[in-house]
Amino acid sequence: MTHFPYDSLDADEARIGLIVLSADESLERDLRDLMPLRVNLLTSRVPSGDEVTEETLGAMAEALPAAARLLPQARRFDAVGYGCTSGAAVIGRARVAALVGGAVPARAVTDPVTALTAACAALGLRRIAILSPYVAAVSDRLRAALLSEGIETPLFGTFDEAAEEKVVRIAPHSIIAAGRALMAEGGAEALFLSCTNLRTLGVIAPLEQALGLPVLSSNTVLAWHMLRLAGIADRRPDLGTLFAAH
Repeated sequence: MTHFPYDSLDADEARIGLIVLSADESLERDLRDLMPLRVNLLTSRVPSGDEVTEETLGAMAEALPAAARLLPQARRFDAVGYGCTSGAAVIGRARVAALVGGAVPARAVTDPVTALTAACAALGLRRIAILSPYVAAVSDRLRAALLSEGIETPLFGTFDEAAEEKVVRIAPHSIIAAGRALMAEGGAEALFLSCTNLRTLGVIAPLEQALGLPVLSSNTVLAWHMLRLAGIADRRPDLGTLFAAH
């Protein structure tokens, strides 16, 4: 047997962790498109219900630490994100941060609600419309969380769907049509497309062009916030106002 010496690489890459719902088919793909190549994006999965209810969302809290511990532990992460908008609203952002941060070494923990709040602050938004796939009862927690941060949601629209396997297959043209119809009611400064499993990455640019206003989604705000927490400030005009200006 021959033993060979080796050199170790310098640990100069940004490390971002992502906890994805077991039922989610969109978030990982979107974030790999949103992250620069120099970012080492590492993912784990957390058990989630096929039907989205307050009960199934709240139950994820018990499984979050175990999911976080499945991320590599050898080096500290620059940021770790929990990829569920409604789950963060139901469980609570502070509790999500404590559960994840207590299980994996990370400089910062975020989620789509925390990220949306930061994005609204960056863009100076105080009144946003929400388009969600889920029933109003599930989104009420999100609206309450935003209101506690001074962000009003005067307009709310829904596809009234609870099954994740159907949410991921809502066609982009349906999202565009619903977003334009909702914003036509007036009174909102931006549109937020809620849910990490909703296929929104390709609709942001056409919606912003049609509306003349910022369009945010769970996946874009989460990616943006994790990158900024990791000290990466790349601007991407092709990803809409948020990535172009901040």
